Amino acid sequence: MNDVGRDQRGGKGEDVLPAFSQTLFGWFMWHVRKYLARNFHAVRRLKEDAGGGAIPAIAGEPVIFYSNHPGWWDPLIFLTVGQALFPDRMVYGPIDAAALGKYRFMERIGFIGIDPQSRSGAARFLRTVRAAGRRTDVIYWITAQGEFTDPRVRPAALRPGVGHAAAAADRGWIVPVVVEYPFWNERSPEALVAFGQPMRLGESNGRSADEWTDVLARGLETAQDRLAAAALSRDPTRFAPLLAGRVGVGGVYDIVRRVRAFLRGERFDASHGGERMVP
Repeated sequence: MNDVGRDQRGGKGEDVLPAFSQTLFGWFMWHVRKYLARNFHAVRRLKEDAGGGAIPAIAGEPVIFYSNHPGWWDPLIFLTVGQALFPDRMVYGPIDAAALGKYRFMERIGFIGIDPQSRSGAARFLRTVRAAGRRTDVIYWITAQGEFTDPRVRPAALRPGVGHAAAAADRGWIVPVVVEYPFWNERSPEALVAFGQPMRLGESNGRSADEWTDVLARGLETAQDRLAAAALSRDPTRFAPLLAGRVGVGGVYDIVRRVRAFLRGERFDASHGGERMVP
């Protein structure tokens, strides 16, 4: 397999990232896209002119994406966003070591096992953040809330690790990325994503880790509020599609609709709201 980067076990205390297998990642993402398409109507990114942030211009720069954590689907959505918008970057991010233990192959595709309750886990987290901070071919993704949290909860409470990560960085960007999973007009939910305002790292004027945590929480809230307003509009034109999923209700209901369309000489559109998705 095509492995990129040095192995995390290359030396005690070294700031390195686990080796990344592009072949294994490609195979995994083929399954992820099919899985998301079966369970969501669409994965969509809020457009800049509709209240969302622009796709970050991160070429030649290290970058940390930090996010809210509304549900189980988040890591798969993050990988999909990374592959769709930043295909030249490997996506790394911490995951509970106990969960990773059940799926060891995931360490080869960017998941880094961290024990969140131990000092050694915190130390490993900061070592991998520093390693990512020297790379311009990596996105380091942090689910900054640390546990499932409804996207409407305010104020946004972040784990202190993300503040320490920002304070330790000497260059690059940190960018809020927020997610929601609302139901609109189809039987499957939407997966909605929005970027917030990027913040420059290494120019904090002595900002402490706690001060960074407060700043990052406010940036996350602002992005969440913008995404929430767009989600309430139920207007797909405010979003750019990243992945098209299934439409229609299925079963007898769609059979009846299909027959009616045939009798009227119309083309059958399975979507409940009449929207046609572009894959």
